[in-house]
Amino acid sequence: MTVMTDRPHMSTEDFEHLARIAAREAEGLRLEFIGGVLRSKAMPDGDHGRIILWLTRICMQHHPEFWLHPGQGIKAEQYREGRAIPDGVLAHEDAFVGQGDWVDPSPILMAVEVTSWDSDTERRDRIEKPRAYAETGIPVYLLIDRLKCQVVVHSDPDGAGYETVRTVPFGKEIKLPDPVGITLQTEALKDWVR
Repeated sequence: MTVMTDRPHMSTEDFEHLARIAAREAEGLRLEFIGGVLRSKAMPDGDHGRIILWLTRICMQHHPEFWLHPGQGIKAEQYREGRAIPDGVLAHEDAFVGQGDWVDPSPILMAVEVTSWDSDTERRDRIEKPRAYAETGIPVYLLIDRLKCQVVVHSDPDGAGYETVRTVPFGKEIKLPDPVGITLQTEALKDWVR
């Protein structure tokens, strides 16, 4: 077996150009670029969308000045060379005004992912995204894992990963640590899985 060490490298600028073309030419195609790897992100199904609406309502009830911005492209990873599209990011309502497709993640309090039914979920949502969001300094990463029927809260980023990870099954309560400071009652999530 031959291991190739000189893989062609796509620049961030090339990726952004490709992502714009893909979005324009193929309805629903959303591309991400994390760890130098190009991936497509699955289109959300109805239950996925309902979970985001549920979380949006909770966030707005607790923090009316912040919005859960759905599908906002962000500059990710340590040197902001990655590009990710979280299912939602919690930030001030005007945090991204005038920034374009890929925004500075500095104002983000929490990134949210809801698992899809595709084969990349294990690597993308459970490994690559927590690393990328921690490197970026996003204080809280919330993973609503429909495949495992659990909520996973990552917090305390140290620049390479999250130092604290707490997992509860759907139906249990879980606190989203500061700066989010919300306790989620997760019983409703049981209704939005297959």
